[in-house]
Amino acid sequence: MHFSTILFPVLIQITLTLLVFLILGARKIKAIKAGGVDRQKTALDNSAWPEDVVKVSNNIANQFQTPVLFYVLSMLFYFTQQVSTTVLILAWVYALSRLAHAYVHIHSNYVPLRFNIFTLGVLCLIVMTVLAFLKLPLL
Repeated sequence: MHFSTILFPVLIQITLTLLVFLILGARKIKAIKAGGVDRQKTALDNSAWPEDVVKVSNNIANQFQTPVLFYVLSMLFYFTQQVSTTVLILAWVYALSRLAHAYVHIHSNYVPLRFNIFTLGVLCLIVMTVLAFLKLPLL
């Protein structure tokens, strides 16, 4: 297996983040056109937006939490050429869990399901971290 294969789930995560930004922009434009949005309040208080905008905005914040750890771990495996089938599967499961998490977060926002999906992704990161300790060459 070529070590660059780990870049595909990384690109999926990057694409997801950009897509959520586009969804946020679209929902903000829709909310403004519908009226009832105090634009001065929204500049300082995210909760001044309608709920469907706040959901997406909160998900944007999530895209810069555990994904940062995913990026670092993926780059560690990539640059040390230690990408194994196990690491690649974990990276894909993580990326797919982030897609599912974002979908639930910006649609139904059903917290128990969202939490379970989030936990799956975090477990992938934990296992990837353990594998990094075990597999990466000591400097």
